[in-house]
Amino acid sequence: MELVQTQNFTNDALQLLRQDKKISTTSSIIKSKNDLKLKTCKINNKRYLGNKYKLLDFIKEVVDSECAGINVVADIFAGTGAVSSAFLDKKLITNDILYSNYICHVAWFSQQKYSIKKIENYIQYYNRIDVVTDNYMSKNFANTFFDKDDCRKIGFIREDIEKEFKAKKINDRERAILITSLLYSMDKIANTCGHYDAYRQNGTFDKKLELFMPVPEECLQDNRLFNMDANALVGGIEADLVYIDPPYNSRQYCDAYHLLENVAKWEKPKVFGVARKMNRDRLKSDYCTSNAPKAFEDLIKNINSRYILLSYNNMEAKGNDRSNARITDEDIMRILKAKGEVKIFSKQYKSFTTGKSDIQGNEERLFLCICKETPKHLVQSPLNYIGGKFKLLKQILPEFPSNIKTFVDLFCGGCNVGINVKAQKVIFNDIDKNLYGLYDLFKKKDKYSILFAIENIIKDFSLSESSKYGYDYYSCRSNDGLQEYNKAGFTKLKEVFNSLEKKDDYYYLVLYVLIVYSFNNQIRFNNKGKFNLPVGKRDFNSKMQMKLSLFIDRMKQSNCKFSHLDFRKVDINKFDNGTFVYVDPPYLITCATYNEKKSWGESDEKDLFDYLDKLNAKGVKFALSNVLSSKGKTNALLSNWVDKNEYRVIALDHSYGNSNYQKKDKVSKSEEVLIVNY
Repeated sequence: MELVQTQNFTNDALQLLRQDKKISTTSSIIKSKNDLKLKTCKINNKRYLGNKYKLLDFIKEVVDSECAGINVVADIFAGTGAVSSAFLDKKLITNDILYSNYICHVAWFSQQKYSIKKIENYIQYYNRIDVVTDNYMSKNFANTFFDKDDCRKIGFIREDIEKEFKAKKINDRERAILITSLLYSMDKIANTCGHYDAYRQNGTFDKKLELFMPVPEECLQDNRLFNMDANALVGGIEADLVYIDPPYNSRQYCDAYHLLENVAKWEKPKVFGVARKMNRDRLKSDYCTSNAPKAFEDLIKNINSRYILLSYNNMEAKGNDRSNARITDEDIMRILKAKGEVKIFSKQYKSFTTGKSDIQGNEERLFLCICKETPKHLVQSPLNYIGGKFKLLKQILPEFPSNIKTFVDLFCGGCNVGINVKAQKVIFNDIDKNLYGLYDLFKKKDKYSILFAIENIIKDFSLSESSKYGYDYYSCRSNDGLQEYNKAGFTKLKEVFNSLEKKDDYYYLVLYVLIVYSFNNQIRFNNKGKFNLPVGKRDFNSKMQMKLSLFIDRMKQSNCKFSHLDFRKVDINKFDNGTFVYVDPPYLITCATYNEKKSWGESDEKDLFDYLDKLNAKGVKFALSNVLSSKGKTNALLSNWVDKNEYRVIALDHSYGNSNYQKKDKVSKSEEVLIVNY
């Protein structure tokens, strides 16, 4: 337990501390005559390699003059978030692989409400204390980047923020603002020239730690904030403009800012070497290596946006080997031109360096790519539904008719097909009423409210949040998963869900959280109607959050309806020749279990074939996903039905190639197939 000494408190303020060591959320410290108003800090008040704050006018000028109709801006190597701050009138998507940057984005750009008075009280308290016992920071970093007293204070403050958060005295954004205050204030007094690759030997510690009050902008939109590898992120987002500011040279940002990363994540890892660095292998960037061109090409190919704006300087061969840019102009132009039309804008600019370079003629360039029209981005279901067709969409969708008026997803399951099809109207049907309830909730309720409610359920049942705190925080390893930590909370959550009688919004929100934390993120009920899957390895991580967010966005943009009928009760008489019916039933010869009290037998199979024949007679087009053979079994009913009606069979495989063939001579080679009547 760290010991603290208080300074210059009034009697009322000191009494507050004696009661609980903490300032309450409703009380404030009464200032003494010697108290000064808290100093504030803004997003640009932090030193950072490659920071574009001084170039914001240049960037904005190019965007305003060249990019029309921008509503969503994605800053995927956001760093401090300086460029994002220039687009606060837009919906933002920010991302950075360093948690120390991400947590600051939460402070600056999150829409969550916070108490200014509460933040002020904590900062006043932290500024007044002296810590007189050692902790993780002082034991590992004393008299390096900071003196011993400041290290003690940094360690105490960071530990205290976490304790207050776990005690639910502060919310996520308040936690982020306090951590941001600490990181920015550390940067002001650090015994460095702006980075933590090294510290000044025999430096003088003439500045003492004083926390500043961050001042986020008000009236922010529903921004989305990520802490991911940018290449992994872009495949799951859509934006009007994607701004790219990757590392330019071999200097890894995780090396330059390891100490801030350590304090931000607060996992207290072992540190080593003169600079006291922790292991940073998973934070290393390909953009700082010879793999940079390959990584850049992969990134650009997977971006779904109308415009791409790349910042990259002209340091291809101007400095020493460490300073030289890792992607050549030739590679940049080749890769961007494959995506669309390219324009280049440049400005003389002396970049922030590590303090040893004096290179002349440096230019910052903006490469604007006006993208060719790209296919609609494929959105993946937030449910890992058995038999889901997401991996086969690139084979299936091109086989569908064009100009679909009404698309009927007869066994919608996870909705992977219906959510991605081009149609004027989509009808999602599944006999499972729980799916109907979930999708109806996603369609009708505000997305931010849904995400906030999910977050509260996770907290209420003490489930893990690895996207915020990592695996070490829960004493778990990524390879082993989080099931040991989550087992107790998951069991309690399952008990509560299975006791709920009213199927309201809370019921479906709890169901979704159960699915997320269950084995393989699946959904299954026993013959008594009780959810009966065990706890799984993963949680509501960044990937799952992204899936849900994109799915809700697409669903709200779509003209769609939901029903929960047995397929035999879906009225064919309402369909016309503008209707297209997609059918993905349980497969007769495989053993997937959706629900212990239900099964799919030969009578169901025959009824389905009869239903499809009626569609065909009415002139309604359909496509049936199924397997003709699997693991030595053959679906004779399906094979005979195809033969009898001479329906066309399209072979599918996971290489994303497809071919048409005559069933009689090639069926033995088939497994997954698409059967169509057109």
